[in-house]
Amino acid sequence: MAAQVVEEPSSAVKAEELKAAANAAFQAHKFASAVELYGAAIDLNSQNAVYWANRAFAHTKMESYGSAIEDATKAIEVDPKYVKGYYRRGTAYLALGKFKDALKDFRQVQRIVPKDPDATKKLRECEKAITKIKFEEAIAAEEEEKHSVAESLDYHSITVAPSYQGARLEDDNITLEFVQKMMDDFKQQRTIHSRYAFQILMQTRKLLLATPTLVDITIPDKGHFTVCGDIHGQYYDLLNIFKLNGLPSEENPYLFNGDFVDRGSFSVEVILTLFAFKCLYPTGLYLSRGNHESKSMNKIYGFEGEVNSKFNETMVKLFAEIFCYLPLANVLNKKVFVVHGGLFSSDSVKLSDIAAIDRFREPPDEGLMCELLWSDPHPGTGRAPSKRGVGVAFGSDVTHRFLEDNNLELVVRSHEVKDEGYEVDHGGKLITVFSAPNYCDQMGNKGAFIRFEAPEMKPQFTKFGSVWHPNVRPMHYANNFFSMLA
Repeated sequence: MAAQVVEEPSSAVKAEELKAAANAAFQAHKFASAVELYGAAIDLNSQNAVYWANRAFAHTKMESYGSAIEDATKAIEVDPKYVKGYYRRGTAYLALGKFKDALKDFRQVQRIVPKDPDATKKLRECEKAITKIKFEEAIAAEEEEKHSVAESLDYHSITVAPSYQGARLEDDNITLEFVQKMMDDFKQQRTIHSRYAFQILMQTRKLLLATPTLVDITIPDKGHFTVCGDIHGQYYDLLNIFKLNGLPSEENPYLFNGDFVDRGSFSVEVILTLFAFKCLYPTGLYLSRGNHESKSMNKIYGFEGEVNSKFNETMVKLFAEIFCYLPLANVLNKKVFVVHGGLFSSDSVKLSDIAAIDRFREPPDEGLMCELLWSDPHPGTGRAPSKRGVGVAFGSDVTHRFLEDNNLELVVRSHEVKDEGYEVDHGGKLITVFSAPNYCDQMGNKGAFIRFEAPEMKPQFTKFGSVWHPNVRPMHYANNFFSMLA
């Protein structure tokens, strides 16, 4: 009897099986697995535009917009009439604030499918949103040349009606009782009076103006210090951090390492709470600027719309001004360098170079300030183009060299979702910490914070899951067109 011959499935069949598995991973919000599976399908059949476009979409969900643009471009090269290639690339350009490039791709979608109502609708929304942003930017530029918003603002002149039942101050001194009452009001989805919101912002502005670009923080022996990563408007998770680790104070100091706002729809509550604690305990709470503390990100990812909805345009402008005063990095006990994004495209960057950066501006598209806010580590050595399309990807040798050149022991950064809330890389010399669990209500990740104790300054990690929050979706306040980026 002849032996039965079992035929191996063809490459095309296997690629389709991998695509199906990748689609399932995507639906389960396991985007890193989806990227890997789509990549395996591409390895078997690189001439299928769908695989490239689908992987581009998964990259977008992981905020790897540079990689998304590369994959979508490849999909277009394989099939110039494949609509989703243009749509995916346009969405990635949009996420980076490259509106002209995004508009070109959305117009190409309409050219290919002129009778498609969804394509027409999205093009019109994109054109409308971009026109609005350009107009606002032009007006803002003219106003900035004239004066600072803060210089013409007097919060003392704002009347608080006797009927107002929220947190209330009798004078210019922010008290713990006021902050706790405000936090409880926020928890109940009640807003604070604009008079007190403006007071918090103006007093924070004064503190930040007197703060250097690179902050040296001293933790006394036997003292401790907590570093938190991105919060992204997840107010109820911020409250959980305070429940787990205590409220900020001079005896229980914190550093929040950027990206306080955007995406999550309780960003106003997060930033006012952090700013209020900064006013209450100037050396009990420290802040670093993130890439989302900027006008371009706030216009796209919801914070601007949220502030307008809960307060007014004047407060939008004041927040934008104050974000430009935030420090760019902190050093703990001359050992631990803490920055939102990462390191640099060139060697020999010293702490003195960082301290000398003119930070009082919107982040540029390149240079040291940009890289501090946007860069990410990669697992190899050397440098590579950023998967985000901004900043640089830096390897372990870059991290070790920077630490050696500056007599430091550790880099702590945030900026990236991590499944366990944190990740240790580069031979233990670099830690990523991310404090927004179940990011955007879909990633399923843990949050984490790091506690250091002096003089050893060895990191101790606390992981935590997400907690209940009111049924308000991420980017609820974003323009309808931009909400696709949630």
